[in-house]
Amino acid sequence: YEMVFPVFCNKLSNLPTTTRFLRGLVVTLIPLSYSHPSRGLSSMDDYTYLRQQMVTNQIHRRGVNDPNVLKAMNAVPRHEFVPLSYRHQSYDDTPLPIGYGQTISQPYMVAFMTQAAELKSSDVVMEIGAGCGYAAAVAACIAREVYSYEIVVPLAEDAKVRVASLGYKNLHIESGDGLKLSSGRGPFNAIIVTACATAVHEELKQRLAVHGRLIIPVEGAGGDFFGGQLLKRVTRTSEKAFKEEVLEYVRFVPLIENP
Repeated sequence: YEMVFPVFCNKLSNLPTTTRFLRGLVVTLIPLSYSHPSRGLSSMDDYTYLRQQMVTNQIHRRGVNDPNVLKAMNAVPRHEFVPLSYRHQSYDDTPLPIGYGQTISQPYMVAFMTQAAELKSSDVVMEIGAGCGYAAAVAACIAREVYSYEIVVPLAEDAKVRVASLGYKNLHIESGDGLKLSSGRGPFNAIIVTACATAVHEELKQRLAVHGRLIIPVEGAGGDFFGGQLLKRVTRTSEKAFKEEVLEYVRFVPLIENP
């Protein structure tokens, strides 16, 4: 699963780790899980209401304010991406199992990462780690084209069928190693990685267009809190220069890098 401990102010990046963590923890006292009486749902109206409440209470109130992101989170039916046995929890602010040791991400985290990617309607986006396709569908509501790669073949095949049935014509999901499969595409305006890597991949950085943004969870120093995973944004400021920022403390499933 993943846990998020927000650090919303970049100027905190020079403070000691403990101070930054405690500042972030204060923010998360806004409830991390807005539980709904969602068992026994009987209509699309029920899901629509719960989705609206999710966006208002779990996402907007916690600092995600990009109108395109909020609109996308309101539009994508998360319950269609969740296994039936967990569907009653579709709009709770928690990751949920989707099989093969993978999860559908916490709605807040999907919104936060999408906002951090600063997507525009003209953007071409690459995602590493499609999972069930939910986060890619959110991105596809904003960007021109989204290419999403999933190394677990059954998940990729299910996601392809799902997003096609839901009508996402600008979302393309492929099974396999995204770094290899995407070699003929790009450069990308944004790259979003949805599992924790051991480090920021140089190859991913080189796939960015100038002013492109890479959003990626990576392993941090062993002494950091909760396993040391950090969500980073890497921006390509010129052909040869990159700017790197730490956005949050997070916990994601590991990126399958060498199957």
